[in-house]
Amino acid sequence: MLPTTSPNSNGALSSRDAARHTAGAKRYKYLRRLLHFRQMDFEFALWQMLYLFTSPQRVYRNFQYRKQTKDQWARDDPAFLVLLSIWLCVSTIGFGLVLDMGVVETLKLLLWVVFVDCIGVGLLISTIMWVISNKYLLKHPSRNFDVEWGYAFDVHLNAFYPLLVILHFLQLFFINHIVMINSDWFLGYFVGNTLWLIAIGYYLYITFLGYNALPFLKNTVVLLYPFALLGLLYILSISLGWNFTQALCSFYKYRVK
Repeated sequence: MLPTTSPNSNGALSSRDAARHTAGAKRYKYLRRLLHFRQMDFEFALWQMLYLFTSPQRVYRNFQYRKQTKDQWARDDPAFLVLLSIWLCVSTIGFGLVLDMGVVETLKLLLWVVFVDCIGVGLLISTIMWVISNKYLLKHPSRNFDVEWGYAFDVHLNAFYPLLVILHFLQLFFINHIVMINSDWFLGYFVGNTLWLIAIGYYLYITFLGYNALPFLKNTVVLLYPFALLGLLYILSISLGWNFTQALCSFYKYRVK
């Protein structure tokens, strides 16, 4: 439902509605729903995951609709986070099998990927983007128009999902047969590094779309500038024979020792 206003409030939220729409109240509602799976819309979350690959703009149009109907940009349903966590667990177990890790080593890798790669790095990137967007990208700095931290985290999750599927799932079919066995050959590092290029490119583009969807932000095109650095790094890696996938596998094996 849309927030209500009192007759003499000149369009301002009533005290009851204002309390209901505070960051703390939204966070409490979101965390509470994590314990009630029947209240989660997993079908809609799966729809979002599909369109993040085929048409991510449609996903962010839904965020705009949520702002109009529920007065918040961030998700109020943790179904997407739950499905992403399942994807993360399954793909990490697959990584452990491909790298011939034992049960204990795979469990260590799973804990590392979940708490460091996903949660830790996600919190860091979301906070940095939240600060940058509110400090430098607002058209008219005001308390009435700012980027919600929860929305910044949602943008990261949206961008992280395609990266996860490409690097932690699709890449598994190439690691032992092409990427690692031919790690010093052109074909090996070309296939591996190209997958990294596509995955990080998806991350940058979906991140740009997320902030570009906010009508009170300006100059969001600067979020596309890292594509130039990404392209340069890709060309250098192919020219010098760097194998990013081999480095990732070696790092994972080192972390689980």
